[in-house]
Amino acid sequence: MAFKPLHDRVLVRRVESEEKTAGGLIIPDSAKEKPAEGIVVAVGAGARDEDGDRIKMDVKEGDKILFGKWSGTEVNLDGEELLIMKESDIMGIIESSAAAKAA
Repeated sequence: MAFKPLHDRVLVRRVESEEKTAGGLIIPDSAKEKPAEGIVVAVGAGARDEDGDRIKMDVKEGDKILFGKWSGTEVNLDGEELLIMKESDIMGIIESSAAAKAA
């Protein structure tokens, strides 16, 4: 994919939600909500501050993130539905349990 976000924008691939509830009921597609978790596909170079210096991005490619339900703009790139959003729309980075234990 040849797409590079600009400034403080992030390209995100949604992570699909579970097909079943904790009780084992299968959730039909019509009842599913769009997931608010995703994987960062690409990041911009970062916004600039008042002095013109780059503000370092807190997320990087491959991070699993949590974002607001209505965040971002849906785009179709190379036949895949992705989201473009500002870094400020991201609520946090989800760390794997192995990485959290090591810290």
